[in-house]
Amino acid sequence: MFANVVQWWRGVPRRLAQLWRRSLQFRTMVLTLGLSGIAILLIGGYISFSVSSNLFQAQLDRVLAVSNNAAADAQRVLSSTDASDRGSLQGVVDGALRGVQGTTGSSSIALIRLPEEKYSAIAPQGRLAPSLSGVISDDLRKKVAANPDGQFWQSVALPQAGSASNPGVIVGSQISVPGAGQYELYVGYSFQPAAQTLQFIQWTGVLGAAGLLLLLGLVTLVVVRLVLGPIQAAARTSRRLADGNLEVRLHSRGEDELATLAASFNDMAESLQARIKELAELSNMQQRFVSDVSHELRTPLTTIRLASDMLHGARDTFSEQNSRTVELLHTQTERFQELLADLLEISRYDAGSVELFREPTNLVNLVGDVIESMHGLALGRGSELRLEAPGGYFDASIDPRRIRRIVRNLLGNAIEHGEGNPIVISVDSNETAVALSVRDYGMGMSQDDAAHVFDRFWRADPSRVRTIGGTGLGLAIALEDAAAHDGTLEVWSLENVGTVFRLTLPRVVGQPIGESPLPLMPTDPHASAPGRFTSSEGTDSMEAPHGS
Repeated sequence: MFANVVQWWRGVPRRLAQLWRRSLQFRTMVLTLGLSGIAILLIGGYISFSVSSNLFQAQLDRVLAVSNNAAADAQRVLSSTDASDRGSLQGVVDGALRGVQGTTGSSSIALIRLPEEKYSAIAPQGRLAPSLSGVISDDLRKKVAANPDGQFWQSVALPQAGSASNPGVIVGSQISVPGAGQYELYVGYSFQPAAQTLQFIQWTGVLGAAGLLLLLGLVTLVVVRLVLGPIQAAARTSRRLADGNLEVRLHSRGEDELATLAASFNDMAESLQARIKELAELSNMQQRFVSDVSHELRTPLTTIRLASDMLHGARDTFSEQNSRTVELLHTQTERFQELLADLLEISRYDAGSVELFREPTNLVNLVGDVIESMHGLALGRGSELRLEAPGGYFDASIDPRRIRRIVRNLLGNAIEHGEGNPIVISVDSNETAVALSVRDYGMGMSQDDAAHVFDRFWRADPSRVRTIGGTGLGLAIALEDAAAHDGTLEVWSLENVGTVFRLTLPRVVGQPIGESPLPLMPTDPHASAPGRFTSSEGTDSMEAPHGS
């Protein structure tokens, strides 16, 4: 339990930082209350200091005036006495001190004979109140002794019962006792009532500041909600608009800036909706055009193909030039037919009318069949095909025709660009996914080229002529086939090193793929083409048929 509490408190700064980044309302509240708090603190501190200084000065002026009058009264009493013995003079001094006490209202009185006065037999005894014991400083005594007509004061803490003390001042001056010499007179004044008044004022200020901050917080919250409410509504509406709900609009009320913003947003949404509708209609027209043209071309193309096949079958009876023309016609007719088939397939994907015919399929067997069918083509280009299948859970629910088409496209691409180097086809699986990768050691591609490799009719080098056919739609269709299976088709390539295409499919329909069984980047990304392949221990490997 304690560990959970500690962990929760440790996560508070992170959560506050996230809230600061994500919430404009939170930032506005914190900034407003923070700056207001600093302003109130500065103003309150100045007021407290000013009140404290003025209150202390007023109290000091009062006690100085009272002390001056009390000392003058005591001096008049002492100067008018004709006592000639110590006892009588002591009584006069005590009476004068009682007068001082009555005038000042303070019981903290000290009467100390100056140390430098000569001995006198009739000199009365001094007096020191317990509250002034150890409080009068030597510096104050020196000032009083050096200035018979002056009045001096010192801020002190007057001790009380127990360990408590009250703030106060001691006022010192000299008085003359006839026949006894000069005495120091000190009167202590407690400023505790003034301190209590100041404390009350300060606490009142603190409570007022807290109430003011609370009121400011409520006012700020109301204002922020009034201002940010339409902005938050605009944010929610824009998210819904981005999700494809083009019918949403903002409520526009009044004629202020927020109403102008709502009206502008609604105009933008309507314009965007109209533009998207136009683009959608244009896209549908384009898709229908491609589909209709492709369908319409099938009939004349079939006729041309039949005529081409007949001419191709009788090419040996033609002259060499006519025979070459027939060969060219037959080749281009086949390519035209492939292009037409690919266009029809792309149009189906664009129209969203593709239907998969899934069945449990062993991917290793499927890849092996494709390798066998393309062995002659690879051999003609000088490339060796190698299938590496470590073993495991290979059956997956897939559409074999479409996956076979992906593998043929990837192998054809590798043979085309493999520069006659070996080609490695790896197949592996785990409990959630099956994957295959095709790696060639050819020219490779730059990062910019790899980003466009699945674009329709795209070529890394437009001047390079395809030597084994192809329509320029193979990889685009392969990407669509992979997506239709909820799978991924990815590419890794490095110039002058080679290329890796990786297809990853879920073993069970609707199940997340998780981690692919095969790495996209090869373990030897900078290795040159190997001259010979050896299978690692514990791995099943299969060469292409006929020692390819």
